[in-house]
Amino acid sequence: MSTYQEAGVDIDAGDLAVQLMKEHLKKARRPEVIGEIGGFAGLFDASALKKYDRPLLATSTDGVGTKTEIARAMGKYDTIGEDLVAMVVDDLVVCGAEPLFMTDYIAVGKVIPERIAQIVSGIAKGCAKAGTALVGGETAEHPGLLDEDEFDIAGAATGAVDHKNLLGEHLVKDSDVIIAMPASGLHANGFSLVRHILKTNHLSLHLELEEIGKTLGEVLLTPTEIYSLDCLALINSMGADLHAFSHITGGGIAENTARVIPKGLRAIYDRSTWSLPFEMEFLATQGGVPQGDMERTWNCGIGMVAILAPQAAERTISSLAARGMKAWECGKVISHAQAGAALEGTYKNR
Repeated sequence: MSTYQEAGVDIDAGDLAVQLMKEHLKKARRPEVIGEIGGFAGLFDASALKKYDRPLLATSTDGVGTKTEIARAMGKYDTIGEDLVAMVVDDLVVCGAEPLFMTDYIAVGKVIPERIAQIVSGIAKGCAKAGTALVGGETAEHPGLLDEDEFDIAGAATGAVDHKNLLGEHLVKDSDVIIAMPASGLHANGFSLVRHILKTNHLSLHLELEEIGKTLGEVLLTPTEIYSLDCLALINSMGADLHAFSHITGGGIAENTARVIPKGLRAIYDRSTWSLPFEMEFLATQGGVPQGDMERTWNCGIGMVAILAPQAAERTISSLAARGMKAWECGKVISHAQAGAALEGTYKNR
């Protein structure tokens, strides 16, 4: 006789995982959410869109890449969910959209209820930070495809923006300034390079980094900063002076900024306005990573930028500071035959 459990799938463990995560999910709700977790679909009251003259729905989906391997190796699962939320909702807010609700997908080799609950606790915490509802998700057990301690996570979110408030390259102008918001760390990009450096240089995740007072593994698992509420606050306060955002993810500062720069203009960053984060300098030195490759792989210390009219620069920095978000002017937009973005100068010493 063959049973599902003998095939490697434990339904009872899956049910227990759902019960354990429910307490965390209460933190990730909005008034528009209808019903409780556990149905076949999440419900969101679309009458909330009546406040828009011409509502546009925005959607984004992402994962956290091989950062999951660092979490697995460290046996720490309660922060990786924040990374997932950040990677999804901060892509939405770039166009001016408010992230409304999100769903997640967790694939595991074996359902360990407490571990699933830890992952979901991070997702719920991230959604609470973003003001986004977590309306549902799926946990799938894949015995034979994943080892028992292996997992992967992905998510998707939906947001809304009024057409008249849509941000992007169509608003960016010559002489605009670029305001940077700092990254909290490596975020969730470039971990294939990180893992390659760890392997080839025999670096332990338990290596103590005295300059930071944490282990290398702890530093690498620092959750991705969630910028959505800060960006929405700027949208509400800066009005027409705010032209675009760029979420600095895979591809680095220049490649992501180029996505919102129109033809005939070029974004120029001044490296001397910020310092390269210690962990990136450390990994680049250990791995012999060329600066150009590093800057196309990691965020190099900037997680989000706002592009806006020069008269709004000081007001933007002050507004973000009042919210506890450090920000600084790091570059400008100029007229240029070669469209895109580039970094100039030398990083400031820490």
